Amino acid sequence: MNGFDAVLLSYDEPMATSLHFRLQRTLGGTVKRLHGAHGMRRAYRLCAEVVDHEQFFLADGDFSIDASFGPATVEPLDEGVSMRVWRAVNPVNGLTYGYGGLKLVRRSALREMGEAVDVLAALPGRIEFAQQTAGITRFNQSPFHAWKAGFRECAMLARGSEYGMADDDSRQRVEAWAKSRNGEFAPYAAAGAREGVAFAKEFARAPGQFDYLNDPTWLRARFTAAHGDQTVAG
Repeated sequence: MNGFDAVLLSYDEPMATSLHFRLQRTLGGTVKRLHGAHGMRRAYRLCAEVVDHEQFFLADGDFSIDASFGPATVEPLDEGVSMRVWRAVNPVNGLTYGYGGLKLVRRSALREMGEAVDVLAALPGRIEFAQQTAGITRFNQSPFHAWKAGFRECAMLARGSEYGMADDDSRQRVEAWAKSRNGEFAPYAAAGAREGVAFAKEFARAPGQFDYLNDPTWLRARFTAAHGDQTVAG
């Protein structure tokens, strides 16, 4: 595994255990798992405390790595680079970009992370975006998880990308999310996208409200209020 540690960060994703095993098989070594930490910023910071090396692979609990991904070919991060992000295929709208993708990140960068709604955008140093696709982001495992993905991503894109993405690119991605029609629970992802944009417009002058995007309890309550208490497992 080229000397890199690896961590799968999960919260309540139904397929997290099987995706953890898949990640271990593909990377060819032990992949640690951090599960159930409340608050996204806190969870990412805790990842820095469970690894033994400065640079490590980091995967979300809904990331399905491509079996052809070759960890032995991965080069370490250059000086001044805090994170590299590989692309992931979106199963409901056909987009392929960094959302939900595999990461190689510095432990020290997570420890020094600043404040941002899109949490990892606040890492010190530069962020690289690899052109290679490393897998699929399988967020559409239930109505709630599909909705949450669309809501969070499109609220952040409509607010303004914290990674410096051009406005036209952000708009195109929001439009694609809002038209999601492929794969399981795609209508919930589309509804989440539309509701995320409305949220961003409503609270454009109340930046503190965007902290709720990283609060799983608030997100679940918001989904339930709008769509009923759909089962997590679908």
